[in-house]
Amino acid sequence: MVDIFLPGQPIPLLQGPAPQLGSGIYARDGKVRASLVGPIQQNGPKLAISHVRRAHPPAPGSVVLGSVTRLSPLQALLSIAVVDGIPLPRGEEFTGVIRTQDVRATEKDKVKIGDCFRGGDVVRGLVISLGDARSYIVTTARNDLGVIFATSEAGATMEPVSWQEMRCPKTGSIEKRKCAKPEGLE
Repeated sequence: MVDIFLPGQPIPLLQGPAPQLGSGIYARDGKVRASLVGPIQQNGPKLAISHVRRAHPPAPGSVVLGSVTRLSPLQALLSIAVVDGIPLPRGEEFTGVIRTQDVRATEKDKVKIGDCFRGGDVVRGLVISLGDARSYIVTTARNDLGVIFATSEAGATMEPVSWQEMRCPKTGSIEKRKCAKPEGLE
């Protein structure tokens, strides 16, 4: 069982030499106390509590992952599930909107939403503004942003072959998408 300590809570120490105090821990009135929420981590004689990252609502500059729930000629709606690498708690989700002018950086007037996204695609995007009360405005206008996971009409996981096409490994058919550049490629 991992004990989670709260700020100000005394930390019981084992008998023996006094440990070195690392980040998230301080001594006051002869007692060692936590200054952050989290479990104790011991690295040799040093005790520390590291800052636990928690899920938070999207904000401008947040990188989000979401699945496409609805398409229209002017926009794609996303159900946002991950914000800045942290999954949102079950039942808590936000809506993102990718407008035609936010799909790519060039030739914005030639974008057709149906050629860039399909329902169920998983998309990595960047929040550019808060939009209205119901949604966040998201862009995919960078090389590392766009579709990262898609299922073909044959039910197979598709592979990106260019920034605007994915191939079904089962049938070999090509479908149009605004693909994110796979991580780790130069």
